[in-house]
Amino acid sequence: FVTVQAFTGTYGVNYGRIANNLPSPDEVVTLLKAAKIRNVRIYDADQSVLKAFSGTGLEIVVGLPNGNLRDVSADGDHAMSWVQDNVLAYLPDTCIRGIAIGNEVLGGSDQFSGFLLGAVKNVYNAVNKLKLSDVVQITTAHSQAVFANSFPPSSCVFRDNVVQYMKPLLEFFSQIGSPFCLNAYPFLAYMQDPEHIDINYALFLPTVGANDPKTKLHYDNLLDAQIDAAYAALEDAGFKKMEVLVTETGWASGGDENESAATVDNARTYNYNLRKRLAKMKGTPLRPKNVVKAYVFALFNENLKPGPTSERNFGLFKPDGSISYDIGFPGLKSSSADSLLLSLKV
Repeated sequence: FVTVQAFTGTYGVNYGRIANNLPSPDEVVTLLKAAKIRNVRIYDADQSVLKAFSGTGLEIVVGLPNGNLRDVSADGDHAMSWVQDNVLAYLPDTCIRGIAIGNEVLGGSDQFSGFLLGAVKNVYNAVNKLKLSDVVQITTAHSQAVFANSFPPSSCVFRDNVVQYMKPLLEFFSQIGSPFCLNAYPFLAYMQDPEHIDINYALFLPTVGANDPKTKLHYDNLLDAQIDAAYAALEDAGFKKMEVLVTETGWASGGDENESAATVDNARTYNYNLRKRLAKMKGTPLRPKNVVKAYVFALFNENLKPGPTSERNFGLFKPDGSISYDIGFPGLKSSSADSLLLSLKV
């Protein structure tokens, strides 16, 4: 088995598109290049996006949506045609570096849990047959709902009702060299327990931090603790060598009345400090040699996302391409956006 490196550097972004007012994929390419963001995840394999990314050098992970898992799991031929249509057809001009099989499948309702491993294996076999297994990495992202408890980090284990699906999945991923993909949100953890979590600890600001009594390790921010909780659960399950990759993290810049932590100021602070944290290219207290890599959620505010107001306000950029707040990225400024659009059309 060849281990694929599907991530360049340490910083990436999720390009969600549950909205009716976003810039065109061509403009998004311009935005990403201006911001020097190279790693991008989408939640499907949209043609217009994959065509726009062609020849750009941007590295993209496509998604097989949860609704496709049953069919792809049941039929290897179905998996093969999906990979041919959505991946092979765009290579090598579009740098597709990974396929995420479903998203947050385990730990919630068990609607798709039974199909995940079969889908993963069938997609991998298709990729392997097409001689792409050294180019395209196969993963699936988990929410923190797969864990029974996550504090202190060393006490973290997988939930009993998840283990039956998780163990064989990890077994297969360890064979093909895939990482454990975690959607980690200090924002959500803080919102659930503001009495016991210091917001400075969640925002990478100076604080007393937290100690793990078992490992004697000290944590100065919540994200590192969340990542090490995943490492502890993996070790407990027998997969000590597997890398943890953060596939989503971010902070909402607006929310409902009961979401008082969702402010522009907090979102700016979290995302600015996250960039600084990732730029250090260092590991966590428990795994100092495993450099932390993360995809931020999300590129844009998405106005059609269901749920609380915070769900529609995770974007680093507004739909017009201007920045939501300043963390050092240039936006497609409204004044220059017109001239930029013009030059794109020309």
